[in-house]
Parts: sequence; structure tokens; C-alpha cells
Amino acid sequence: MNDELKKIGQSAYYGCSSLQSITIPPTVNEIGGSAFNSCGSIREVELHEGLQKIGGHAFRGCYSLERLTLPSISVRLEVIIQAGQTGVMHKIDAIRGNMIERRGYELFVPGAVLVIGGDSNRNTIRASLDQIVSWIRYHEMKEATSLFELALWKAKLDQADEAHPINREAYRIEVPGPGKDAILQYLG
Repeated sequence: MNDELKKIGQSAYYGCSSLQSITIPPTVNEIGGSAFNSCGSIREVELHEGLQKIGGHAFRGCYSLERLTLPSISVRLEVIIQAGQTGVMHKIDAIRGNMIERRGYELFVPGAVLVIGGDSNRNTIRASLDQIVSWIRYHEMKEATSLFELALWKAKLDQADEAHPINREAYRIEVPGPGKDAILQYLG
């Protein structure tokens, strides 16, 4: 698919039997209704965060569909967990319910949920993914504010005269709790 593509139109690939694996580029923000309807050979669909809307019956009749992967969300989750935020995994497991599965850091939607549940599951999946992304974003921002505090502290230390003894703790600068909260709420 074209990397400048913004929308996959209604019934664009309807009944196409030669598709097996599809990667939706990050530039695509909408998949039209019945876009991949009755594409019986599709086994895997890879989606990115830029996608805002999936039209009705987009994957109806895709009976070979095994899973819909979410690599950009999975990569972000992996970074957070590797940074030591292990509690995030428990929170995400509570949010994802039975519509979204996880193997290690990888999050995906099983094909059966899309094909069998169809449009009735779409809103539940979208709401769960929105919550997961929000939770990931919160932890990313929490980490960013900590790094910001460290950068401010280091800058203050760098300004100190090396000829004089330095009480490093005296130069520590912390972003006040309400400031952190405001940043996290604004960006979340």
C-alpha cells in the first residue's frame, strides 16, 4: 500500500482472494465499510496508531483471519516495561478484557473476535485500546518528567563553580506535584 494513503475506501478490496497479510500504513486514518469483506485468504492485519475509524463489516467474511496486530502500541509497551514499570502490565491486562490478547509485550486482537463478533465488538475493542494507549501515554509522560527533573538538576550542577565544594542535594530541582499532574493531564 502507498505510504501517502489516508483512507481505504468502502469495499476497496471486497472479495479479493489473493490477500494473505496486510500492513495498514501509519498514514491511513480510516478503513471504509466492507473494505476487506469476504477476503477469505487474509491471515494477519497490521494496524498502526494513526487509524481513527474502521467502517462496518470491514473484515466480515475473513474466516482465515488469525489476528490483527498493533505493533506501535506493543513497542511502546515494551519500552515502558523494560524501564522497570512492571505494574503497567497488570493494569493493561485488567483493561484489555477478553477482546485483546497479549503475548509478552505484543498486543493483538484475535481474528475470531473480529470475524465472529463483527461490528458489535468494534466499540468495545476501540474503547479498550484507547484506555491502554492512555495508560501507556501516562507512564511515558511520568518517565519524561523524571528525566526533565534530572536534566534540570544536572544543568544546575554544571553551573556551579568547580572551585567550591558542591552540596549536590542543594541543587536538586523537582517539578512540583501539581505541575507534574498538569503536564500529565494535558498530554494524556
